[in-house]
Amino acid sequence: MVDHLANTEINSQRIAAVENCFGASGQPLAVPGRVLLGEGILTKECRKKPKPRIFFLFNDILVYGSIVINKRKYNSQHIIPLEDVTLETLPDTLQMKNRWMIKTSKKSFVVSAASLTERKEWISHLEECIRHLLTKTGRQPSTEHAAPWIPDKATDICMRCTQTKFSTLTRRHHCRKCGFVVCADCSRQRFLMPRLSPKPLRVCNLCYRQLLAEKKKEAEADRRQPEPIHSSIPGYEPSSGDDSDKSDDDKADQWPADTEFYTSEVSWSSFHS
Repeated sequence: MVDHLANTEINSQRIAAVENCFGASGQPLAVPGRVLLGEGILTKECRKKPKPRIFFLFNDILVYGSIVINKRKYNSQHIIPLEDVTLETLPDTLQMKNRWMIKTSKKSFVVSAASLTERKEWISHLEECIRHLLTKTGRQPSTEHAAPWIPDKATDICMRCTQTKFSTLTRRHHCRKCGFVVCADCSRQRFLMPRLSPKPLRVCNLCYRQLLAEKKKEAEADRRQPEPIHSSIPGYEPSSGDDSDKSDDDKADQWPADTEFYTSEVSWSSFHS
């Protein structure tokens, strides 16, 4: 499919249409050899509640963003190199069906498709693209993944001390290492995790102690042997927008209230041939 679509006018038009929908807030997506293989709306499990997101599968990257006007305007563009992606199928919950997790070294999150068939299509196409890239580059599948954030509504109390009860005045926080929902007293520490951010990030007290121990162990090992050379995934500029969902809680996601994502017979995804 990739060879068939590469360098064709229809593929160039499809990619240009995606760039136009993101406008100036998005990054250029047209590069030699890149093919748009599929697109569709998936429900992403965000911090506060599940939300619809538009996803575009290319042969080397996965792009997603918030929906302002479907098929016309998107924002908060995020670009994920497929070489860094691992997938994990998940069981259904009361709120979300046909779920799977997209795991990367920088961020992991849960999405769901409107039907089991669409989930199978997405996972099949993603896995095929990932296999092709890893074979081409000779890299091994990624083994380090960022922890997914547990949604705010999953707990009313701190998941570390189990004493503090959250309220309007007592805020929830997330540990960037384990993804737990924790109180301020249990997450006062910051730790530099270059894989996730160039700035020190909030971590819970337990993870902070573990990270300090790991850092000490690595320092001792470094003194005994030469520093290894680490290969890195081809770099992309930081994706536009913050993925914290703060900017798009109310204004974006103009989703028809009467739309039933899981029960309608509408197909929310399509793959090109």
